[in-house]
Amino acid sequence: MHVFWYLPTQGDERYLGTSIGQRKPTFGYLKQVTQAVDELGYGGMLLGTGTKLDAWLVATSLIPLTRQLKFLVAVRPSIMTPALSARMAATFDILSEGRCLLNIVTGGSTQQLEGDGVFHDHDTRYEVTDEFLHIWRSLSRGETVDFEGAHLRIKNGRQQIESVQRPYPPLYFGGSSPAALRVAAKHVDVYLQWGEPPALAAEKIGEVRRLAAEYGRTVRFGMRFHVIARETDDEAWAAADRLICHVDDDSVARARTFQARSESVGQQRMASLRKGGGRRREDLEIYPNLWSGVGLARGGAGTALVGSPAKIAALMQEYTALGVDTFVLSGYPALEEAYHFAELVFPLLPLANRPTPSPAPDLLSSHYGLPGPISPAAPTPRPKKEDTLVGASN
Repeated sequence: MHVFWYLPTQGDERYLGTSIGQRKPTFGYLKQVTQAVDELGYGGMLLGTGTKLDAWLVATSLIPLTRQLKFLVAVRPSIMTPALSARMAATFDILSEGRCLLNIVTGGSTQQLEGDGVFHDHDTRYEVTDEFLHIWRSLSRGETVDFEGAHLRIKNGRQQIESVQRPYPPLYFGGSSPAALRVAAKHVDVYLQWGEPPALAAEKIGEVRRLAAEYGRTVRFGMRFHVIARETDDEAWAAADRLICHVDDDSVARARTFQARSESVGQQRMASLRKGGGRRREDLEIYPNLWSGVGLARGGAGTALVGSPAKIAALMQEYTALGVDTFVLSGYPALEEAYHFAELVFPLLPLANRPTPSPAPDLLSSHYGLPGPISPAAPTPRPKKEDTLVGASN
């Protein structure tokens, strides 16, 4: 089992639906989260895309501050050429000594894409992604590429550098529409989906497997969840209640409006998991220890694994029985929840990699003159009924 964490490059928060306890994405805080995740033994870290700090720049700045952590960096086919993207990926893989992973993000919001200068409808975006990945993979394999598609062209293209991981860093990808599933089956190494109950997740896994077989391929599978892990179930559910204690009707309405405008089939599936706007556990627990409360106040991944270590580990094993081998997790706040999950749940999981002790002395810190870990400043309560992160997408 591979367990990754998420770096909040848009900012972090202690509660949803309010500005109380929000943390800005300063380099100091992102460094602190990253080094904790590396030290705790997570296999990788997801850096998202959209209206937040640039994933490539942030990840590159963190390479020398980590030892074993892999970086799952977002790639946007619609705003970058395949040749440039292939060079960037190979360069990052060389600089990180083989710690590059790539998350292909087609994008589900027309409004956000138009803000980046992209004016394609939903299915056209996946046609572009298909052509992009055809070119990208060919270049990364060292082939000379001449290609003229409906959207992209390249003439006598050739990649002059080789990545450490061959033929190229692994490709991750998410999307729930028929067009997205076919792209996943045709091109990627790991298909990621937002956290739905096992029966719904199994349907998509089965469909991607069927489509991949048409191309003579196999695909691995991953799930994206938030997590709230505590020593007992009662403590975990109390923490879930605290996370949404500031979510009011206005916060729910804003989130619903954002979700309704999204063309993302995955977002529509997330929204359909909640029936009504109730805040109680019985309103939001859509499967034992699977909670849809995060989706009350934000877009993107909207479910969380909630419970004691044994309950969470058992639920994760239900997904592994379906063929899932990768879990991309996050929590609020990211720093504290990364510790909760690693210390409580890791001992119960068949992890692909186990934490290894840090070298002594800390040569990276001494060489770069870096300070040791810092503690997040205590939040100053400034109640505001606003959710600045309602459009979060990862």
